[in-house]
Amino acid sequence: IYANNEVDLDEVEIYGFDYDYTLALYSNTLDTMIYNTARDFLVKHYKYPEGISKYDYIPNFAARGLHYDIQKGLLMKIDAFHYIQLGTVYRGLNPVPDEEVLELYGGTNHVPLEEVSGFYGKGPVMKQFMDVFSIPEMTLLAAANDYFNSNDIEYDPGHLYKDVSDAIGMVHIKGYMYKWIMQDLEKYILRGDETYAVLHRLASHGKKLFLITNSPFSFVDKGMKYMVGKDWRDLFDIVIVQADKPHFFNSCGKPFRRLDSNGDLQWDKIKSLDKGQVYKQGNLFDFLRLTGWRGSKVLYFGDHLYSDLADLMLRHGWRTGAIVPELEVETRVVNTEQYAQGLTWLQALTGLLERMQMHRDPESKKVLQDWLKEREELR
Repeated sequence: IYANNEVDLDEVEIYGFDYDYTLALYSNTLDTMIYNTARDFLVKHYKYPEGISKYDYIPNFAARGLHYDIQKGLLMKIDAFHYIQLGTVYRGLNPVPDEEVLELYGGTNHVPLEEVSGFYGKGPVMKQFMDVFSIPEMTLLAAANDYFNSNDIEYDPGHLYKDVSDAIGMVHIKGYMYKWIMQDLEKYILRGDETYAVLHRLASHGKKLFLITNSPFSFVDKGMKYMVGKDWRDLFDIVIVQADKPHFFNSCGKPFRRLDSNGDLQWDKIKSLDKGQVYKQGNLFDFLRLTGWRGSKVLYFGDHLYSDLADLMLRHGWRTGAIVPELEVETRVVNTEQYAQGLTWLQALTGLLERMQMHRDPESKKVLQDWLKEREELR
């Protein structure tokens, strides 16, 4: 757990959760299935070259948070100050030399705000991939770009981006992902016992719990029964499915609909959100009006920094928690002796550089350059 703001959990009375990649964590096998299905859809339905079918999924090729230049077909890391991190730019599966990157972007590695921005990471030129589901999408984009570039086939990167995005979307729209997971829960779902422990502890201490997910109830119900038990709904005060986030959080257009025990929509007017019921769609404004759950007494967990968390924090004052599985690897790395020694020496080098920079004689300059080079390598 990493806290970037002071939170007194005694003041938190209500805990909310997303489902996918929050309560339910999935194995890497799912990424491979999503990639393969979208790749085959691209070839069979969009009539892309058969050669793309030979590209297998590459685990760990991409990571969340990367940006994609839609018009140039480049995948890259851009920092918080909108500078492209040189050495991270890829065209297809191959790195792009720093000199070429600077040339492509007019002699600078800075990307203007108006090209990157867009509250949900969707600027007019750059798309930022923020959720875990986007990792197969980035890999498929890289594979398709690589095929066209390797075979000197002229293509429009903008069209490729849209087609790959649509192909990935079809995996979700047609329900393939839901079917795979429901058919083999043990294969795809990780750490169900931990999910049960967290929810049971919160409920037993009198905390209110709610669930807001974009997934359908049949899918959530089967997964929760596997992880938590057949009485999982007894732990939750409110359950909302197919919420259509992020629109759920910033639009008041869709009313809540109640589902009966068979999962069929009911037509009664929703005047309250009751425990034991399941609701579909809806919007946050009605949610706040019907529950009164406002401000810092609410802590909501999700995996998407934009569609799950940013609106809630900035517009409504909820506390938010981001589920970031990648931090497990980072935590293991920073706790190794090698990392600790490297960090200690890096800090020492920085101090030496600060003191040494006032000396301008040739010998001192030579030492300074050697230390600068060593510091760059350590980083």
